[in-house]
Amino acid sequence: MPETKRIKIVTETDDNPVAAGAAPAEAAAADNSGEPHELTAEKERMRQMENRLAAKEKEYDETHDKLLRVSAEFENYRKRTAREMDDFRKYAVQSLLKEMLSAVDHIELAIQAAASNSAPDKNLTEGLSLTLKELLRIFEKFNVMPIEAVGKPFNPEFHEAILREESGELPENTVLREMQKGYVIGGRLLRPALVVVTAPRDAARQSD
Repeated sequence: MPETKRIKIVTETDDNPVAAGAAPAEAAAADNSGEPHELTAEKERMRQMENRLAAKEKEYDETHDKLLRVSAEFENYRKRTAREMDDFRKYAVQSLLKEMLSAVDHIELAIQAAASNSAPDKNLTEGLSLTLKELLRIFEKFNVMPIEAVGKPFNPEFHEAILREESGELPENTVLREMQKGYVIGGRLLRPALVVVTAPRDAARQSD
């Protein structure tokens, strides 16, 4: 009989250690080759998120600075407007009160004339006095006060000298008489007092 040759065919089965180990090795290689790519993509996403966050923070800071500047400008505008309105009211009232001073001057002259009359009209004098008192009350309400001048040292800020006269009783540059009463409003000059100022004997003669 002829000799029979047997050929053993090796198939890939779980029992074959070589064949069984090939697939896990290839899978591991595939996993190892994909891991760096995933990490790089994740880092790129994180970098983009950080950039967007930084941009938002910068935008917030710029908006906050603009808001602070606008608030400061508005506060300055409000204060400036309030100050201008206050000054306007003060100057408007000041102009009106200054015009009223002439009425006070005339009433005071009328009272002096009535008192110097040989037969003064009592009712007229009393009426003028009451009118003057009411006007002065209104002035006081708006902080308008008369300037004390007679017997005081001459002060060019509140006094206006129209004459100089010799006086043996008062020192030099002292207000001797008051020709027109002066007034201040809130401590500021409203109208200077027109006064006669004392002068030395020689200066008085030279002025004559």
